[in-house]
Amino acid sequence: MLEEVERWLSTRSWSATERPLHRIMAAKQRTGRTVSVVLPALNEEETVGDIAAVIRHDLMLQVPLVDELVVVDSGSTDRTAEVAAAAGATVVHRDAILPRVPTVRGKGEVLWRSLLVTHGDIVCFIDADLRDFSSDFVSGIVGPLLTDPDVALVKGMYDRPLGGAAGQGGRVTELMARPLLNMHWPQLAGFVQPLGGEYAARRSLLEQLPFPVGYGVELGMLVDALHLAGLDALAQVDVGVRKHRHQDGQALGRMAAEIYRTAQLRLARGHLIRPSLTQFERGGDGFEPRTYSVDTEERPPMVEITEYQARKAA
Repeated sequence: MLEEVERWLSTRSWSATERPLHRIMAAKQRTGRTVSVVLPALNEEETVGDIAAVIRHDLMLQVPLVDELVVVDSGSTDRTAEVAAAAGATVVHRDAILPRVPTVRGKGEVLWRSLLVTHGDIVCFIDADLRDFSSDFVSGIVGPLLTDPDVALVKGMYDRPLGGAAGQGGRVTELMARPLLNMHWPQLAGFVQPLGGEYAARRSLLEQLPFPVGYGVELGMLVDALHLAGLDALAQVDVGVRKHRHQDGQALGRMAAEIYRTAQLRLARGHLIRPSLTQFERGGDGFEPRTYSVDTEERPPMVEITEYQARKAA
């Protein structure tokens, strides 16, 4: 297995500089493929506008790489929607997409619904909390999908500084996701940022995948894509440094529990209890328990949804 991972790293792991923008644009014009960029956003008024503005300026106005820029608002209570729209993005509220299916909270829920309001042959997801954003994040991970017909999904890889220390971010990746992948899906051990929120894929793949509604979506998508498309259809591109806000330890604990549950479902479907996670906070009478459900609902492949089928037929 180690030899297979090393082979994959040598053939499916690149730097963004290996595909300059003019080469990517030539491939886009030659193939006629269209590109949609989706930013899932929940209370990101401080950063979403800058990200949208950079994408629009660099990759829509200067060069027409991106055909569609959509921010899906996941119920923000701040000015996320107004800021995103002012920066030139199309803003759609999560609840307005597929209204016959009641929404639930979670990042994966938003990504799944975004397939119904975008049209690109290639869909690129970018988290909306990034700082010092570079459009290389988009062109870097979209590039292989336009230049290599055998690639179906591309993850971004990058340094994730924490408190000034390089490479110390991604704590859930190192403590939960990486051990899980190495033990149960060792073919995926070569991914530097398996939980990273910046990745792109062909619509023809995404529409066939189930979407965990919460934080398990990235791990679930990677595992399911491996089984559906094979290791050589997956790739990663180095896009530099990712700066974003970091969550506290308890939030990371809940995230890790959802990711573990997502992996558990894929390892033993049908033989599981409904788990919960109890954490502790100090209160007036000592440590007080807080219990959270970590059962991870999943949405079916979008290609099974009647409204999506009708849109494709039209």
